[in-house]
Amino acid sequence: MNREQTLRNSGLILCLTCHKLIRAGKKHPRCPRCGSLVHSRTPGSLSTTWALVITGFWLLIPANILPITQVVYLGDGQPDTIISGIISLINDGMLPIAILVFLASIVVPILKLLGISFLLLCVQFKWTFSAYHCTLLYRFISLIGRWSMLDLFMISILTALVDMGAVSSVTPGPGATAFATVVVITLFASKRFDPRLIWDLKET
Repeated sequence: MNREQTLRNSGLILCLTCHKLIRAGKKHPRCPRCGSLVHSRTPGSLSTTWALVITGFWLLIPANILPITQVVYLGDGQPDTIISGIISLINDGMLPIAILVFLASIVVPILKLLGISFLLLCVQFKWTFSAYHCTLLYRFISLIGRWSMLDLFMISILTALVDMGAVSSVTPGPGATAFATVVVITLFASKRFDPRLIWDLKET
């Protein structure tokens, strides 16, 4: 990439709120269109994203170990973790749903955290990977983030529908709280990471 072709080297900054190009006349200008504070790069992007990613990795442990739901039928029931719930779906002959839950509840959160960690390491240590492919990875991470909510949607629907008092009930467990926090943290982490840092490596 030619250094003269970048917006930052041309003295221009993009407002991330309304996407207006403005001239960088002072240290932290405000967008004349929407009034947002404009920065050439998101302040503290790396440190904040690292903090979120590390927290997400730690919360994956209770999210997968602690029970995520407890189904009670005629006074009898036991708590289910994500893994035991997937196994129960397989045993009940619902393999496609089990695969979907496995991908959305286990594969997607882990891949998101690993993908964001890879992008952070690329920027932090100036690894010479393709900026184009790294950008595609970032877009993919942002795209699949919403699918991590599938398990939480299932729990909320079951909790609302299956409420028959002492006959039958479904209640969320502590693992659901941990898992929901992981999902939110990964969404914030992908949003907080500034993908423009990837392309800055091309100028060094």
